[in-house]
Amino acid sequence: MILYPAIDLKDGQAVRLVHGDMERSTVFNDDPAAQALEFVAAGCDWLHLVDLNGAFAGTPVNAAPVEAILKACKVPAQLGGGIRDMATIERWLDKGLARVILGTVAVENPDLVRDAARAFPGQVAVGIDARGGRVATKGWAEETGVMATDLAKSFEDAGVAAIIYTDILRDGAMGGPNVAATADLARAVSIPVIASGGVSSLDDLHALKATGVIDGAISGRALYDGAIDLRAALDALRT
Repeated sequence: MILYPAIDLKDGQAVRLVHGDMERSTVFNDDPAAQALEFVAAGCDWLHLVDLNGAFAGTPVNAAPVEAILKACKVPAQLGGGIRDMATIERWLDKGLARVILGTVAVENPDLVRDAARAFPGQVAVGIDARGGRVATKGWAEETGVMATDLAKSFEDAGVAAIIYTDILRDGAMGGPNVAATADLARAVSIPVIASGGVSSLDDLHALKATGVIDGAISGRALYDGAIDLRAALDALRT
């Protein structure tokens, strides 16, 4: 199982939110590229980046720090937030991003996901953010009537590289991930599923891995707070 250290970008800084609330943010590093290099030095295989401002604006806002990270780091990175048209997808991939994450458009324009997955095999993931099982869009500000599992199943034949499943009520709260819901989703589709939201201890990572069906986990606040030692966690997951 791959552990993805998360760098959430707000106003050019690396921050963490609680339950996706932009008013409840904590700044952990004024230099996101330096933060990324710390994660790389610890041995991570991937980086998970989120343009928080972009998720609300519907267009990239934190392009400068993302580009700085891509320039500084040699490990692959995936990015979500504000990526809602083919031109933006192409632009990010041309700049060296390994994978784009499409969230809001997966609900509003699913044909774009399918077109992008065909055009860029292995480089398009779907971000499914859910509150109480129902998908939320536009930076989690709008709740839809779409169920997370139904949305995931609708892309079964699209060729997407992964699904990033976030339980919004667990995100940034350090209360543990929703292992059962994530595993249920992973069993419902053949697409690799990455767990996000609430991963706050080595025990959480072991619990996710023990399901045997979850391909990756994203952690942010726990790495910044020291609740998870990244190097130790990576070693544990590789053995």
